[in-house]
Amino acid sequence: MLTLLVFLLVPAQAATPTQVERGEALFFDAGNGCSSCHALKGKGTAVGPDLTAISRLSPAGFAIAIRSTVTQYVQSTKMKSGGGAFPGIASGDQVFDLSKMPPEARGAKADIGSTSPNSTWKHPPSARKYTPEQLADIIAYVKYAGTGMKTAVDPEDVK
Repeated sequence: MLTLLVFLLVPAQAATPTQVERGEALFFDAGNGCSSCHALKGKGTAVGPDLTAISRLSPAGFAIAIRSTVTQYVQSTKMKSGGGAFPGIASGDQVFDLSKMPPEARGAKADIGSTSPNSTWKHPPSARKYTPEQLADIIAYVKYAGTGMKTAVDPEDVK
């Protein structure tokens, strides 16, 4: 009886989140998460590419893609209506301003006045300075979301 009483009075410790759960939290973080630009299996914002397709990359290959500071999809964009140039990406029929977080719709593709190669915009994860552990967590989540397999990702494999 005393054991039962002690069990009822002692708060249960919360389970430690798994690597996939930690990665999911980082991916969908409202302030800095990948989902502010990317979708994954229909969740998130489809401004940048859906990441389901790259879920089969090796952890090292995935880390290179995350840390990439250059992307051919981002252009220095000016709209016909005027205003200064901004780092823009066309998604669907819209143009998004990537200098805003989350990216802000600036108009239709048909409203683009001119584009030129991007020379200033950097992929946000390169500025976020994720630790190897955080990067491994994100990769584990994306791999799970894309393949359904919960395979641990070693932080040493993403350095």
